[in-house]
Amino acid sequence: MTFIAIAVGAYLLGSIPFGFLVGRWRGVDVLEIGSKSASSTNVSRALGWKWGAVSALLDFSKGFLPAYLGVRFLSSHWQIVVVALLPMVGQVYPIFLRFKGGKGASTFYGAALALIGPLYFVCFAPILLLIFAVTRKTSLANLLFSWILVVLMYIFLPLYCAIFAVGGASFLTFALRGNIQRLLKGAEPDTPLKW
Repeated sequence: MTFIAIAVGAYLLGSIPFGFLVGRWRGVDVLEIGSKSASSTNVSRALGWKWGAVSALLDFSKGFLPAYLGVRFLSSHWQIVVVALLPMVGQVYPIFLRFKGGKGASTFYGAALALIGPLYFVCFAPILLLIFAVTRKTSLANLLFSWILVVLMYIFLPLYCAIFAVGGASFLTFALRGNIQRLLKGAEPDTPLKW
C-alpha cells in the first residue's frame, strides 16, 4: 500500500504544470508560443530566464520529493525506480493539462538528486552546464547529459541507479523527439539568455 500511495502521488505531483502556471501568473499562455510546451525552456522564451529558472526549480522539486520518499520508505529497488520515474511521466503527460506538458529534464534531475545524493550530484551537474555553455541549446545539453548520467551512475553507483538513469534518459529522448528532428535539420534555436 505504501508503494501504491507514493506511486500515485508521484504521478499526480509530476502532473502539476508549473511551467504553464508560471506563464499564466505572468499573463502568458506558454502552450501558444515557442515550442507550445509547458517546459521551463519555453517559459524562459516567453518571460526570460528569471521565470524559466523558477519553473525549472519547481519541476526539479516535484521530481525530488517522490524519489526521496521512495528511498526513505520503500525497500525494493525496483519500486524506488518506478516511483522516481513517475513524476517525469506526469511532467510530460500531465493529467491536469490534457496530457500536454514539458519535456521532463528538470524533473529527471530532481529525482536523480534524491537517488544519488548531493555529493555525486554536485560532481555531475557541471557537465550539464559545460555542454550548455558550448552548445547554447537546452535540448541538446539535456539529451547528451542524460546519457552521460547513465554511464556515470553505472560506474559509480548501485545498479538500480543506473537502471533509473536508463529509464529516464530513454523517456527524455522520446520526449525530445521533435527537438532531435530540428537538431538534425539545424533548425533548433539557441536557448535565449535574456534575464
